[in-house]
Amino acid sequence: MSTLKDAAVGQTVTVKKLNGEGAVKRRIMDMGITKGVDIYVRKVAPLGDPVEVTVRGYELSLRKADAEMIETV
Repeated sequence: MSTLKDAAVGQTVTVKKLNGEGAVKRRIMDMGITKGVDIYVRKVAPLGDPVEVTVRGYELSLRKADAEMIETV
């Protein structure tokens, strides 16, 4: 199983499944990250947190813990 946290800079991945519960999962979905959407990894901070991505045409920063909940293909 690979997650968004494992994706390399410059890589485009597709969301396979969202893990997590309740409010956290809802927040991720509210940001436009849903099953089947493509995510382009723009940058990763030096210590790995946060991860900067492009989703649905806008830029977004995700905590490493949130990126770990996003299962990708």
